[in-house]
Amino acid sequence: MPSSATQRSLLGPQQEAAAYHDAKDFGYFSLLVANPHNGRKEQSSYLLAKMPQVIEAVDPSRDTWISQAEFNCPNRRVVNLLRVSLLFVDLDTYKMTAGDDRSPDCLAASVRFFCAEEGIPMPSILVFSGRGIQAKWLLERAIPRDALIRWNACQSRLIERLAPLGADSGAKDASRVLRLIETVNSKSQHRCRVVHVEPGPDGHPLRYNFEHLALELLPVERQVLEQVRKERAARKQMRIMQPSKRFHLYGSSDRQLPWHRLEDLRRLAYRRRGVHEGLRMRHLFWSLNFLVLSGAVSSRTMYLEAAVIAREIDPRWGDHSSELSTLYNKAKAFEAGKSVSYNGREYPALYTPRNDTLINMFEITSDEQRGLQTIISKPLALERDRKRDEIRRRAAGAKERSAYLQNVDGKRVQARSFHQQGLSIRTIAERLNISKSAVGRYLINI
Repeated sequence: MPSSATQRSLLGPQQEAAAYHDAKDFGYFSLLVANPHNGRKEQSSYLLAKMPQVIEAVDPSRDTWISQAEFNCPNRRVVNLLRVSLLFVDLDTYKMTAGDDRSPDCLAASVRFFCAEEGIPMPSILVFSGRGIQAKWLLERAIPRDALIRWNACQSRLIERLAPLGADSGAKDASRVLRLIETVNSKSQHRCRVVHVEPGPDGHPLRYNFEHLALELLPVERQVLEQVRKERAARKQMRIMQPSKRFHLYGSSDRQLPWHRLEDLRRLAYRRRGVHEGLRMRHLFWSLNFLVLSGAVSSRTMYLEAAVIAREIDPRWGDHSSELSTLYNKAKAFEAGKSVSYNGREYPALYTPRNDTLINMFEITSDEQRGLQTIISKPLALERDRKRDEIRRRAAGAKERSAYLQNVDGKRVQARSFHQQGLSIRTIAERLNISKSAVGRYLINI
């Protein structure tokens, strides 16, 4: 049998990358290449349309990594995330007992056996990274940045369940790069290659519906689904479940709200065509606070994300790291699971301000709030609640009051016309499919 250094990959670098990057879409991907002389990693970002030419030009003798997600500008940071088309776990199988002695194909077989035994969805692709295994679950369609928090939850759950196989908990964020197929791993001198492809019904690599995958992986999602089913069975018709106490606006989880607030601050800056100097640090501080609170990034990459947000606020803004040290310490405490007690309640170590506080802090006008998703006043929140309730009622078959009144007026006219023709109240009621008392009300004051 050929060695893992020379054995051919089941998918080439172009095919494997195309499984989660569509060159026809707008967006950017990144390559990270190690300098063979000093080991320093150099990053470059390219339009997806140029991906075939870029991969073709890669030197396979150099350590090379490719971003798994796509970004809206040539910068591989979570705040710039555009979309992601897969879930992935980096398995450090070489750290396991007897891991170094097994062939890549044996390692892949052990991963598949473990998934089957534990009821974990089978990976679409298994990649030998030169030392370990990269498991990838391809999605039927790319999910947008708005779904990042649920995507993160699925990533964390997969890593938790695959921990016995050496799942790397530090390699789960959306800005992660993994080794490019057919490039060398200089630590082992083996080439990275696809060692297993799980076929789907069409013969291509298996793809998952993200909603179905999330329901399979996340216990809370399954509980919510079961609650919906029970409500439907009890009422014998479809009902839209009201958010529980564990959920915020739009049924978002505890980590979804800070992500939406980060997005609101960015929308506000865009609407105002920038952030004036007196609010720059405040804007950066709270954006980072919400970004870390959402779980989308860790304290390890906080300063890298801060640099991107700072350039977004003002490209000329200089160093600001010293002013973020307090937030960094709170981020570390938050990741360690520490909390803060206030008035007998426990709060996360990071800041969780009320909407009114943010509205006053950033002087957000009522007109500006209408363009935001969550940083809104109570009156506007009530107005949106009423509109959502109207949509629910329409979906359940309720009529608008204007339509109801129009229908009543029409039946009143018909009832009076039938009465003038000499029809009895009983006959009129049968023809209009209404009660006799309703006919009587229609005929009053003729």
